[in-house]
Amino acid sequence: MTDVLRRGRASLAFSFFAQGAAFALLVTRIPAIQDRYGVSDALLPAFLAAVPILAGVGSVSTEQLVKRIPPSRVLRWAQPVVLLALLGVGAGDSVVELGVSLAAFGLAVGALDASMNMLGVSLQRAYGRSIMLSFHAVFSLGGIVGASLAWVGAHWHLALWVSYLPVVLVLLPAALVGSRWYVDAADGSGAEAEDEKAGGGGQGLAFKLLLPLCLVMCFAYIGDSTVSNWSAKYLQDVLGSSEQLATVPYNVYMVTTLVGRAIGDLGVRRFGAVAVVRCGALVAAVGFAVVAVAPGPWVGMLGFTLLGLGLCVLVPQTFAAAGRLFPGASDAAVARLNVFNYVGFLVGSPLVGALGDLWSYRGAMLVPMVLVLVTLVYARSFETQPDRYGGGHERPRTADVGRGSNGL
Repeated sequence: MTDVLRRGRASLAFSFFAQGAAFALLVTRIPAIQDRYGVSDALLPAFLAAVPILAGVGSVSTEQLVKRIPPSRVLRWAQPVVLLALLGVGAGDSVVELGVSLAAFGLAVGALDASMNMLGVSLQRAYGRSIMLSFHAVFSLGGIVGASLAWVGAHWHLALWVSYLPVVLVLLPAALVGSRWYVDAADGSGAEAEDEKAGGGGQGLAFKLLLPLCLVMCFAYIGDSTVSNWSAKYLQDVLGSSEQLATVPYNVYMVTTLVGRAIGDLGVRRFGAVAVVRCGALVAAVGFAVVAVAPGPWVGMLGFTLLGLGLCVLVPQTFAAAGRLFPGASDAAVARLNVFNYVGFLVGSPLVGALGDLWSYRGAMLVPMVLVLVTLVYARSFETQPDRYGGGHERPRTADVGRGSNGL
């Protein structure tokens, strides 16, 4: 059984890595995609907004799919679709083909994100200790690799399909082979059904209990999208940096996100999820404050570094908390929670841009700061829920790992 868990964890970690690389390759080459297809500045936001909207649809659909098939099967086929859609974005010739590829990418990403985190939550429960941050750390590593490959493609003026094809040829077969070892949770029966009843199996009650975590997820992604969309412009236009230096904050943010997630599970095991989430929210709020008052680019860089260290723990711990809160219905909880990932992504960038135009970009940075601080109000939602044996800690449940996706 230990070998099953280890193989399941390694194969799932590779899926997180592949997804991080694919997503970074898409978002970092948006200007090149716009040039290739002749998409106007007025039309570009519609294309960009369609991806997270369709991803939300894909996440909701996954909640229904996993009632009939295991999450591992959803993930096994969603990941190749994401990679092939990425290649389609780079190889198309018309705006219609771009739209079809982005639509497929968005729907598949929603199913992929939901199913990956479903499997991560169930594996963490089986391990009996915090491992969720390690999966998201690998996602960050994939993002860094993808962004670096995108830089190489841009530097050498490679066609988009030339940049994407080698990545897809490597990642797609590796993901398919690795999918043999995904580990699903057992069906929610017996002891699990009792947990579901205790954890709020009713639809209305479930959403009421899940809502604080949904808000935390949304606020975290508002903060994340603020950094990804506005850090370069803020450093250059507000803090007076050079164009070259303005590209550094997001890279620093990604690296500190990786570092924070790599060590975050140790913090959760030592101090508990509530303490880690509170610390992350406070560090992120300080980061936004430093960015808002920074007198120059180097202090602003410090602020974005703090943002990476603070925000990085919130999303993985929110998924983990949903799994603890609804141990017998964690798949549904993760799917619904994942929708707020895309809500935050959609809201964050336009919100900061509108406030920057109407007020000031320094003032706009205070809004995500306040939203991240609201996380402190909901920190108790991250407590480990006492199980029916009266304990307050996660424990291995052999029923959760009764089978792998290939019958192990």
